[in-house]
Amino acid sequence: ILLLIRNPKDLAASFYHFSNGLAAFPSYETWDDFFTDFMAKKIAWGCYFEYLSEWNKYADQENIMTITYEEVKENPALVVKNIATFFGIPLTEEELQLVVERSSFQSMKKNSEKTHGSFGDVLFRKGDWKNLFSEDQNKKMDKAFEERIAGTKLGKKLKYDLYCKA
Repeated sequence: ILLLIRNPKDLAASFYHFSNGLAAFPSYETWDDFFTDFMAKKIAWGCYFEYLSEWNKYADQENIMTITYEEVKENPALVVKNIATFFGIPLTEEELQLVVERSSFQSMKKNSEKTHGSFGDVLFRKGDWKNLFSEDQNKKMDKAFEERIAGTKLGKKLKYDLYCKA
């Protein structure tokens, strides 16, 4: 099992735009409305902190590999190599580079019309949590993270201080 996790602020900002981009989901007139629902666990698929807490129970099992979105951004070649090793898939250097190139955000966005149709515009967009969060919202999210997930294995893996502090 490959478990990909993301810092909660990026996830919230991304899900806000995702929700507003698809007719099948409730849309939100403002970021503030979405943030209130997000923190109150009133969004599709429930509470992200509960999701992380549940997965944390299994994080040490040998058949589970956890990576963060931030790790993928920092060193995609190393992450792809580690995933291939975890699944027992031998990759030549050429194959590794091809996977890295084709799975880059830029490449997926460029090809999104072919691969995902109009849905691609909703999926492939840059994050912007720092432009959405108010100071108060930032503090609320930081507090929720500290109280609910910071001390866990997955919480520590997220390197919250590094990626989420404004």
